[in-house]
Amino acid sequence: MIQGLGNEGRVEGLGDEGKIKGSGKEGTIEEQKKPRQRFLVLDTSTAVMAAAVMEERSLLEERNERAERNHSVHVVPVMEQLLAASGTKPGQLDGIAVGIGPGSYTGIRIAVTAAKTLAWAWDIPVAGVSSLQALAWGGWHSGLAAKAQAAADDAAAGAGGTPSADQGGTGAAPVHWIVPLVDARRGQAYTALFASAGGDTPRRLAPDAIRQVNGWLEELAARLAEAAPEERPAAVWIVGETGQHAAAAAELRCPAGTALQLVPYELEGRWIGRLGAEALLAGQRDDVHALVPNYTQLSEAEANLLRKG
Repeated sequence: MIQGLGNEGRVEGLGDEGKIKGSGKEGTIEEQKKPRQRFLVLDTSTAVMAAAVMEERSLLEERNERAERNHSVHVVPVMEQLLAASGTKPGQLDGIAVGIGPGSYTGIRIAVTAAKTLAWAWDIPVAGVSSLQALAWGGWHSGLAAKAQAAADDAAAGAGGTPSADQGGTGAAPVHWIVPLVDARRGQAYTALFASAGGDTPRRLAPDAIRQVNGWLEELAARLAEAAPEERPAAVWIVGETGQHAAAAAELRCPAGTALQLVPYELEGRWIGRLGAEALLAGQRDDVHALVPNYTQLSEAEANLLRKG
């Protein structure tokens, strides 16, 4: 059981506001009629516990706590801090979104269990979203921001420079491919493929899965080579836990006109928040009892049991 989450209809550490009272939607009539919805968002699929409070698509507060293998100790205090800092009482929340992975087998379960418990206790909707999609979105924007800053620094120093590969030259925002990576050891990573242009939410081109990195890079290279010239991305961004796979990723074969960018990046609450807010505002709802993490593989104990017959 997650530390701080009781089984008596309340969330310890969040005070009386966490108790079930009727529908769980406490507060004044004015609060219940508020025009803008607020959401709590949580992800513990990586070494960083990323959490946020959103007012619809706007970020109110976020917390990013690096606590690998120790998320259960921090999850309740962090949520308590978020609610207090954003001036939000549990009865004012309109939904909870949670990253369901894939990622750390134990880590994912902490956020999902917490989100389900709170959604049930407070009688509000819960929606599961892809942690890799949020990682892709955040990593791509982090990389673009770094490039923009570098260009500004060059301009301030009087350096000329030439247009980069992400400047399409046609007036339309160029398409970028984004490959998020979360290390899964033994040459493997939890990964997927997304595409985005401008500020769009990354759209999925390949499913979340655990893959051998070398084989995945070969598959990506083949996909790039087979694409028609007008369909090739301006750049391929490999983002996330790139450290263990940087050497292999740097060898990805890209066609002429497609840049390769490697961006070490840790998930931030604002991106899981934006993805979660979009899901909840679109009416996405998961059954609080049926929502489960996306493990993409058997646990080591389950695999050993199957091998024993």
